[in-house]
Amino acid sequence: MPFLELSLVVRVEQQPRAEEALDDLGALSITLRDADAETPDEQAIFEPGVGELPLWPTITLDALFDAHADRRGLAAALGELLPWLEPDQLSFAEVADQDWERAWMDQYQPMPFGRRLWIYPWNIEPPADDGRVVVRLDPGLAFGSGTHPTTALCLEWLDGLALSGKSVIDYGCGSGILAIAALKLGAASAVGVDNDPQALIASRDNAERNGVAERLALFLPEDVDAPAADVFIANILAGPLGELAPVFAAAAKPGAPFAISGILAGQQDELLQRYAEWFDELRVDTREDWVRISGRRRC
Repeated sequence: MPFLELSLVVRVEQQPRAEEALDDLGALSITLRDADAETPDEQAIFEPGVGELPLWPTITLDALFDAHADRRGLAAALGELLPWLEPDQLSFAEVADQDWERAWMDQYQPMPFGRRLWIYPWNIEPPADDGRVVVRLDPGLAFGSGTHPTTALCLEWLDGLALSGKSVIDYGCGSGILAIAALKLGAASAVGVDNDPQALIASRDNAERNGVAERLALFLPEDVDAPAADVFIANILAGPLGELAPVFAAAAKPGAPFAISGILAGQQDELLQRYAEWFDELRVDTREDWVRISGRRRC
């Protein structure tokens, strides 16, 4: 079944009211993207900071309605609900229906990270008994499939650790990919933390599919109830990484290896200075325009 797509361009401060109006009018779904991006991937937000939803200065809201929805009626109703709305902020397009999950699966191929670790989509069977550590993934509605450089940097770091019998905390867990990878690599237990309840649902579902759900505990930030871990990892954004440094230090045992990512090149110096208060052996690794900082909790 095709859909009618209503696209609305607003300033960041107008976004909450515009989204509420679209929802009131019966939008089947609403997605947000950077209105100023020249390509769909430009300035994309891959991992929201814990406790925040970073947005672009100008936002396009794409709302799907039934194909037979009245365009003129929708435009008139939006004009009443949003008196500041100008005609050039609004546009309509027809969108063909498709199996969105299948479209993602068709594009996503198995990927290696480090010596042993592989991420596989559910539609491709991994080879049997070839020594691969395989995570089967369906990102669902949360972030984290391994395709972004920050996730890749974190997966490769985990693959290089001796995780057997260790406890791990994954802060900003998204789809659960890092916590699940740690468990598949031999960790005894893992804790995933995310500010988005949908991320916790996706993490739980992915953990169940990978047979590690009984060893994964999931929490919202305000509900975390876990002792300091043997290994700590966080893949969020530079701002929250700086703010949460004391929290992360308390969450890592003395001597525990740690890694943080979600850092754009050029943001690492301030974070290196910040984390030097609690962590030693700090090093920087980069991929494309993204940075991972790793080290060890000071004893």
